[in-house]
Amino acid sequence: MSFTGEKTQEVPELFGITKEENMWHYHVERKATEMKDLFALHGKVAVITGGTGVLGSELSRGLAQAGAKVVVLGRDEGRRAAVVTDIQQAGGEAVGIACDVLNQESLLAAKAEVLERFGTVDILVNGAGGNRKDATTSPDLSFFDLPQEALDYVVRLNFMGTLLPTQVFGQVFAEKKEGVILNVSSMSSYQPMTNVIGYSAAKAAINNLTMWLAVHFCKHYSPNIRVNAIAPGFFLTEQNRFLLTEEKTGELTQRGRTILEHTPMGRFGEPSDLVGTVIWLVSDASKFVTGVVVPVDGGFMAFSGV
Repeated sequence: MSFTGEKTQEVPELFGITKEENMWHYHVERKATEMKDLFALHGKVAVITGGTGVLGSELSRGLAQAGAKVVVLGRDEGRRAAVVTDIQQAGGEAVGIACDVLNQESLLAAKAEVLERFGTVDILVNGAGGNRKDATTSPDLSFFDLPQEALDYVVRLNFMGTLLPTQVFGQVFAEKKEGVILNVSSMSSYQPMTNVIGYSAAKAAINNLTMWLAVHFCKHYSPNIRVNAIAPGFFLTEQNRFLLTEEKTGELTQRGRTILEHTPMGRFGEPSDLVGTVIWLVSDASKFVTGVVVPVDGGFMAFSGV
């Protein structure tokens, strides 16, 4: 019996199971393998900027678990080594490379090292980003007193820290006519959150950049180069912990309580909550998806508040 019309091998009757039942199980198992292969990253070289942060390190480990050879880019040698060690101890392949995403020479040097070691790049995850307390309005710091240096840094880190790595590593994709770029946006890109002015504006720019890049690479280089983004909801990270929890007690701030009240799932995200969506967007499972920003937010964006 054939479920696909193809010529199949005779399967004997075993343990009281008919030939038809055996063949059905064979096809189910084969389709399950094909589905698993859709999400597999075996042999792919994935470069991730900001790969040592709370979210970036989890994405690094997730990419490795899916079979990718992971290049962890970051400025802190100790943190790079820790992430690489985690991946290697779990049986994955990874290397850490020093890199400043706001320095083109540093990025070019990192690219050269990646190409020397692996010969190519298949995936770029632009995970570098964050906020600063002195770029955030508060009762102690008004909008009019925000330091230019702090605002400039936050906007540059989140916007230029995505654009510059895409210029450098995206050239590899343009030359070989294929590749995947994944940016990291934010809930604050859709409706700007109070206080975080520079961060919100920069993340809104990431959404626009993601769509622009998706069209540009398809039109000018290859339809096999895809560019998408994720928009994480609220996760406790080094950059936002001061906004969501009290430093002395660890209790939620009013802002933190309001966020949970407006998150239907009623909790902050765990870094591992991002991994499945990321694997989908960088694998062949989403090969006809480009130019989208996918919320991973526990329903925050869907909730009107009433």
